[in-house]
Amino acid sequence: MSTIEAIKTIAPATSYTSAGKRLRVCHLSLTLCTGGLERLLVDFARYHNRELFELEFIALGETGVPAEEIKQIGCPVIQFPLTARGKLEKIRQLSDFLNQRDYDLLHTHNAYPHFYGSLAAYRSKIPVTIQTRHGRRFGTTFSERMQFAIASRFADRVVPVSDDTGLRCKKVGWLNDSKVTRIWNGIDVDRFVFTGPADKKTAITVSRLSPEKDLATMLRAVQQVAQEIPEFRLLIVGDGPERARLESLTAELNLKSQVEFLGERNDVPQLLSQAGFYVSSSLTEGISLTLLEAMSVGLPIVATNVGGNPEIVQQPATGLLVPSANPALLASAMIQMCENQDQWAETGQRARARVEQYFNIRTMIKDYENLYLDILNTSLKS
Repeated sequence: MSTIEAIKTIAPATSYTSAGKRLRVCHLSLTLCTGGLERLLVDFARYHNRELFELEFIALGETGVPAEEIKQIGCPVIQFPLTARGKLEKIRQLSDFLNQRDYDLLHTHNAYPHFYGSLAAYRSKIPVTIQTRHGRRFGTTFSERMQFAIASRFADRVVPVSDDTGLRCKKVGWLNDSKVTRIWNGIDVDRFVFTGPADKKTAITVSRLSPEKDLATMLRAVQQVAQEIPEFRLLIVGDGPERARLESLTAELNLKSQVEFLGERNDVPQLLSQAGFYVSSSLTEGISLTLLEAMSVGLPIVATNVGGNPEIVQQPATGLLVPSANPALLASAMIQMCENQDQWAETGQRARARVEQYFNIRTMIKDYENLYLDILNTSLKS
């Protein structure tokens, strides 16, 4: 008897365990390399309800440290590149593979896995498909946006990580409210222990050094801040394709004594505790995990008013928000933050409390698992 057939004989979801059955859930992503989405997938593996769910992870592209972490936790990881030519052939290739895995639910993450996964799952008759949209960008071409709309017709639910992203999902995918359920991203608040802000005018940012993070604007803002507050320092944690250009710009702006590039690090919680506040210059965001991590440690925030950022940062209670791509306004907010250093501790306490209440990873995963069960039960009744 299959898991789904067994469930049909059980009324409440809490009785699944007594039947000795676990739901087989597959998380389908493009890669399992370094990144915020991949960190969330590691947390799915770590904190899922093992009595009710059996998780597997498929990466359609590269794998790295997150994949190894998931394996160490005890969940299988499969690297399955789509090598077939053409979209229909790729869908068939993935569908044939999924047919062998006997999944009860396919959970896809972002655009490429959504398109191929949702259509392959439909062809394979996987009972439920869920798509999580981690950001608000839906491609630059009509074809890319159309692929999202088509794939969403084959998914049982689209889950944006912010209200802002949800509005974009509805607009781009022509989706009604019942098809979209927002679940905020979360972090492991136990890992990012509250320390409060350090007693020094040092800001920190943790970011992939890529164009959408717009760190050039941040550096130009730092130049203006340093003119008024010479002791100000900025720590940049992370790596990426923009690093060489950003280091060159730092030298050009004569900021080598103010800005330090720390590269990729595995001690981010400790580094956050060494700063007075956190700063972000992103052009676009879903729900920024690095903002949540900084707030969990107890840092006040200066961030751009884009995407899901205003859903995280309550201004002025937990920080300041400014328009994106505007060095002068970003600099002004950073100067204001430095001038109000006596308020940092209280602001940091409110930031931590907000993360604990609304952005805890365990709450996030429980919300997803409840959604899984709700949709499965609904599908069994129909």
